[in-house]
Amino acid sequence: MPKGILGRKVGMTQIFTDAGLAVPVTVIEAGPCYVVQKKTPEKDGYTAIQIGFGEKRESLFNKPLKGHFKTSGVRPLRYLRELRVEDPEAYQVGQEIKVDIFAQGEKVDVVGTTKGKGFAGGIKRHGFHRGPMAHGSKYHRRPGSLGAKGPARVYKGRKLPGHLGAERVTVQNLEVIRVDGDRNLLALKGAIPGPKGGLVLVKPSTKNRG
Repeated sequence: MPKGILGRKVGMTQIFTDAGLAVPVTVIEAGPCYVVQKKTPEKDGYTAIQIGFGEKRESLFNKPLKGHFKTSGVRPLRYLRELRVEDPEAYQVGQEIKVDIFAQGEKVDVVGTTKGKGFAGGIKRHGFHRGPMAHGSKYHRRPGSLGAKGPARVYKGRKLPGHLGAERVTVQNLEVIRVDGDRNLLALKGAIPGPKGGLVLVKPSTKNRG
């Protein structure tokens, strides 16, 4: 059965194995999530389930969302996301999804939004080399020639200064180091995208290389 869970990035720490090795891990407060809606081919044209996560005062929801949650019999939740599944009938509306759907040693993919860094130059954004830093060069961190003398325009895809970060990124094949069902915590080996407190989606790895 396809599975997935929403959570918040708590931060990074390290866990020591029985052999005394320090393993860098990212701790995620995962779930509990609730099934809010089931999507069917007859009504929606595809199969999926909609899950919700996070606390939020009911007074902050608009009427359409209040009605959506009321129809599902689920209290209003801050975040709503869809998971594509083959058989939505295997789930029940209002069903609770907890972190114990994952097991230690399992490989997962984590989807998150990277930290936004605003407008950045070519050196920070693309790793360009700088020019000489002596005063006489007068060329330090500028983009340089665009290599488009003939057409008199900038080629599409040219690496230039611009907006950096705040992108949807998936990190694949992270190992589950520890599952704490009592505190809804999930410890994954390595780093995941986004700042502390950022929303992430954890799902089984699609390219598990073992």
